[in-house]
This record gives sequence, C-alpha cells and structure tokens, in this order.
Amino acid sequence: MPETDLLTHPRQQDDLLLYRLYRIHATAGPLVVRMCEREYGITRREWRVLSCLADVEGVLSSELAERAMLDRARTSRTLTRLVDKKLVRREPRPSDRREVHVFLTEEGRALYDEVFPRVAAIQRQLLAPFSAAQRAQFSELLARLQAQATRLNPGGPLLQPLDDAPEDS
Repeated sequence: MPETDLLTHPRQQDDLLLYRLYRIHATAGPLVVRMCEREYGITRREWRVLSCLADVEGVLSSELAERAMLDRARTSRTLTRLVDKKLVRREPRPSDRREVHVFLTEEGRALYDEVFPRVAAIQRQLLAPFSAAQRAQFSELLARLQAQATRLNPGGPLLQPLDDAPEDS
C-alpha cells in the first residue's frame, strides 16, 4: 500500500516541509517588504531588528542579534543604518563604555506603532481561510514545530551554508 503521509514520506521537493514554508514566506513576505521599503524607507532586516527591539529595549546588540536570528555583524550594520535614520539610539553603559545598549527613538517607536498593525493585518489576511479553532491549533502546531527544530539544532540558526548569499531577511 503506498504511503500517503507526504510530510513524513515526501516524494518530491514540493512535499518537503521546509520548502513549503519557504514558498509561503517567498509569496507573502514581499507584501511586507514592499510596504516597508516603499512607504517607510526601511528594509525587511531593518524592520525585523526594529520590531525585535520594540519588545526588548535596552538590550545589548549581541542579545538583539540573537533575538532577531542574525549574526552580530549584520545586526551591527543594520543598527548603524537605523541610527542614521534616527530610529534607534545606542547608549554606552557609563561604567563600561564597551557595553552599548540599544533603544528605539521616539521616531522609531512611532514607526513601529504605525507599521506593526499593518503587518498584523497582512497576517490576518493570510490566515483568513482558517476558522478560529484552526488558527489556535495552527499556532500550537507551529510552537511545537519550533521546539522540535530547536531540539534538532540546539546551536541555533546562525550557521550559514557555505553557498548562502547575503540576503535581506
């Protein structure tokens, strides 16, 4: 009897979970990217760092890099661009000037407060085909999938493949 669980027994690339998730991201993600770039003058990476910072202001840039799932160099470059755009400020710790904490500026907070609801609206549109119960179940399944991915790769996502071209994600 042929296997019908294509998630467990994929037969082709279109059956692979990571490829399916990537296709959703590649299809829906540009909606956010276009909005951020055209209307707000920020890149997807700048939005990611800005939105992570909105949740944990005052962190070190290394902690922010971890939270945004970016390497430290990319995070530092992104923070520099956000500082130049006056959306973020860096504050050295008085007792140790090497330790720099990062905060949103008033402009950065205002931008976040304007963009986040629009990104959330795109998410609601993407999830519109699902009932409330299906959305709750999907959210739980995603949490379990993330936990399993973390168990499989406890070192985290920062190891880039050798052929990984820098992308603004």
